[in-house]
Parts: sequence; structure tokens; C-alpha cells
Amino acid sequence: MTTVSKRRRRRGIWLLSALVALPLALAAVVTAAFPSVAATTCPGCYGMEELAPDVYAEPGLAPSGRRQVISAVQEGSRRVRDFYGGKRSAPRILACLTDGCYRRIGGGGERGIAVLNRAVMLSPAGVDPVIAAHEISHVELDSRLNSGRGELPQWFDEGLAVLVSGDPRYLAPETAGDRCLASTDAALPVTLDAWLRAAGADKTTYAKAACRVTRWVTANGGPRAVLDLIRRMNAGERFEAVTKT
Repeated sequence: MTTVSKRRRRRGIWLLSALVALPLALAAVVTAAFPSVAATTCPGCYGMEELAPDVYAEPGLAPSGRRQVISAVQEGSRRVRDFYGGKRSAPRILACLTDGCYRRIGGGGERGIAVLNRAVMLSPAGVDPVIAAHEISHVELDSRLNSGRGELPQWFDEGLAVLVSGDPRYLAPETAGDRCLASTDAALPVTLDAWLRAAGADKTTYAKAACRVTRWVTANGGPRAVLDLIRRMNAGERFEAVTKT
């Protein structure tokens, strides 16, 4: 073999090795930096057991624990389906009944979280229909907006999730004349970062957003107002123009 051929062969072996190593390196980075993304992509890699199609939980749960997970997901999905008159999304659900499990899959102090708007993680405090419906609502809304949530303000997304889930912490019962528990005329957080800061500093932020969304929905014909909002935004109209009263 000539010197030139040897160099080409070494170069080819190096390139092949690099191509093989790159995906592995990227996977390692994602796993370390974003464990929730990795866990929802490969639940089995994190020791999660499939209880039902795309519903995972930690292994070894007692029958009552398994029933709790399945019931929370089914009832949460039903609330979303009932509000929209159907359900387009099918997020993968990872549910933990112990803190160790939730930390292992990348969870923090929240009760639940939507991951990349395609999966949902539920903490031990979030394995109930309200939290499940709240997080599934985020995924459902995202699946219905052609460009994702895009310019949709975060306060509307969060307030809508409270309405869909019927969260009694932030809304009065449906039988109440006015479901608002807190209201404001001030501007509400538009971006996710601003929302997280505001909600962390003021516990009534969710209630204020839920109040504004609920009053708008009620004044504009109920859930069909949200469907119309989605249709018009998908057609190119801006959120402010659609919701202007």
C-alpha cells in the first residue's frame, strides 16, 4: 500500500470514528443537561415501566399506585377532550409516586411539567386529574396551533390550562356566578421566563390569569371561543386582534 493510500485509509477510519462518536457524545450531553428530555424519549432507559400505551411509572408500584396513575391520566385526558370537543394530542406520560423517581427523570419542585410540548411528567404531588389535565392542556393547545404557541402569551396558555383542568386553587366552582378568585387590570406575563418569575413571586398569578381567560371565554360563547381563536391565529391573525373586545 502506498503512503498516499495509507494516509487516505487512516483519514477514512478517523472520519468514520468521528461520525460514530458524535451521536454518542450528543446523546451524553442531552442526557446530562436535559434529563427530562432523555427520560421522556426513552422511559425504559430510566427504569420506567409502561402501565398503559404511552403511560409510564416507576416499577414495583402496588396495585393502588398503578390505579392512581391510570385514573389521573384518564380523567385528565377526559377534561381536555371535553373542553375541546375532542383530543388531537397524545403526549407520553411519565408519572412518579416517589421523589427519588421524579428527581431521576429530571423533575424539580413543580407538581408537573410539559416537556417540549410532546410529553408530560407528573411528580408525586401531581399524580391527580387536575395537574394531569393542566399539563396535557399545554400539549393539546400546542398541537392545535400550526406554529406552536408562538405569539400566544404565556398568561393565556396558563390561564386556559387552569380553566380546562378546573383547578380549585385558582378558580371557584362552575356553579359560582363569577369563578374569579383574584383579578387584575395590570399586564400579565407574556413570556415563559417572565411568567416563572411572576408566579414565583406572587402566588395569585395563576388565579389572575385564569380569571382573565375564564371571563373572556364566558363572554365569547364558551370553549368554542378558544377553537375560534386557534383557527384565526392559524390563519395568520394576531392574538391581540382576535381577543380584542
